[in-house]
Amino acid sequence: MYEPNFFSLLPSIVAIILAITTRQVIISLGIGIWLGNVLLNDFNLFTGMSDGINNIVSVFTDASDTRVLLFTLIIGGLISTIERLGGVSGLISYLNRKTWVDSEAKAQWLAYFTGVFIFIESNITLLVAGAISRPLFDKFRMSREKLAYIIDSTSSPICIMIPFNAWGALIIGLSSASNIDNPLLVFIYAVPLNLYPIIVILFAACVIAFNIELGAMKKAQERTKSGRISWSDSGKLSSSEHGVERIGQARFMILPICALLLFMPISLFITGNGNFIEGSGSTSVLWSVLAALAVCWILALQGNQISLDELMRVFLKGAGDFLPIAVILLFALALGDVAGALGAGSYAASLVGDNVNTTLLLPILFLLSSFIAFSIGSSWGTFAIMIPIALQIALELDLQTSLFLAAVLSGSVFGDHSSPISDTTVVASLASGSDHIEHVRTQLPYALICAVLATVGFFLLSWLAF
Repeated sequence: MYEPNFFSLLPSIVAIILAITTRQVIISLGIGIWLGNVLLNDFNLFTGMSDGINNIVSVFTDASDTRVLLFTLIIGGLISTIERLGGVSGLISYLNRKTWVDSEAKAQWLAYFTGVFIFIESNITLLVAGAISRPLFDKFRMSREKLAYIIDSTSSPICIMIPFNAWGALIIGLSSASNIDNPLLVFIYAVPLNLYPIIVILFAACVIAFNIELGAMKKAQERTKSGRISWSDSGKLSSSEHGVERIGQARFMILPICALLLFMPISLFITGNGNFIEGSGSTSVLWSVLAALAVCWILALQGNQISLDELMRVFLKGAGDFLPIAVILLFALALGDVAGALGAGSYAASLVGDNVNTTLLLPILFLLSSFIAFSIGSSWGTFAIMIPIALQIALELDLQTSLFLAAVLSGSVFGDHSSPISDTTVVASLASGSDHIEHVRTQLPYALICAVLATVGFFLLSWLAF
C-alpha cells in the first residue's frame, strides 16, 4: 500500500503544468499516468510504462466508464448526421422566414434564446445562433461583437448544466471515477450551485434588456452604427464557412433532440426500478442518445434523404471528430485511478485541512480552475485535471461534493469563456463574423464582472455550508 505523501500530488501537478505550457491535454495526462505508475513501482521507469498502459486499458473494465466513452462517440455521430441531413440549416431557414423580428431588441433576444434552447453541443449552439442572428444584427446595425458575446454567453454556460449531452457525460464519468456513489445526483445538485454560468446567462439577459455597453463594446457599437462592419471593413463570411451543407427541414434537428429529452427521464425511471434518483446516469445518457440517433435515422430513411450506407459513413465521421474528446476522457479516468492509488485526495485533504480555512476552499478551486482553463483554452481539459482532485478533497473532508464540483465547473467555464485560445471563443467569432481578438476584447469586461460575482458567491457558499 502506497503511503500518501507529497509525491502523491506530483502526477496531477505535472499534468497541470504540462497542459498549461504545451496546451496538449492528452499528452500531459499520459505523462501524469506514467509518472504515477513510476511512483507506485518504486521509480521503475519501464514497469511504470507497462502499468500505465494497463491503467488505460483497465478503464474499459468499468461498465459505467465504458458507457460514457461510447456516448461521447455516438453524440458526435448524431451531431454529424443532423448536420448532413440539413437539420441545422433547416431550422435556420425556418426562423429566418419569420418576420416577427422587427427591432434591435428582438434580434438580440432571438440570438439569446436560440443559444438557451439548442443545448445539444456548444459549437452547434454557436453556429446555429450566429447564422440565424447575424443577418438581423447587420440589418439593424448592431455590432457583430455584441452578437458574439450573446451567443458565447449562452452556449457553454447552458451546455454545462445539462446532464444528457457530451458535457454532462464527461462530468458524470469523471465524478464516477472519483468514487462518487451517485454521480448523476451529485451533478444535478451542482447545477443550481454552478454560479458563473448562471450569472453569465442572467447578466447577458440584463445586457440585452438594459442595453449595457461597456468599454470596447460601446466603441464597436458606435462603429457599426456609422456603417462599418469591422475596424478593418473586412468582408462577410459566407454561409459555407459555417458548415451548412444543405437546406433541409427543421424536423431533422427538432425531433431527435425531443427524443433525447424524452428518453432521459424514461431511462432513469427504468434503470432506477421506478426511482428517478436511483437511476443509472451513464446508462440513461447512452440510451437517450441512441434513441435520438434512431429517430434521426428513421426520418432520413423514410424520406429517402440518404442511403443507409452513406448514413453509416456520416455517423462514423462524426464519431471520429469526437475521438479526441473520448481520448481525453479515457486518459482522465486512468489518471484519476492512479491518483486514487497514490492517495492524492487524502494527502491534499490533509494539507487543506491543516493550512487552508474551509471558507476559502471554493473560491480557491474556482480561481485555480479559471487559471488552468484560460491558460490551456479548454474547459474539458480542466475538468479532466481538476474534478478528480476537488471531489477527492471533498470526500476526505466529508464536505458537500456538489459544491466542490460546482466550483470547478464554474472556474473551467470562466477560463474557457475568456481565453483567446479557446475553441468556443474562436467558433463564436466565426459564427458571428466578428474579428476574433475584438470578440475577446469586448467580451472580457462582462466576463470579469461575472467572475467577481461568482468568486464572492462561492465565498458566501463556503461560509454558509462549512
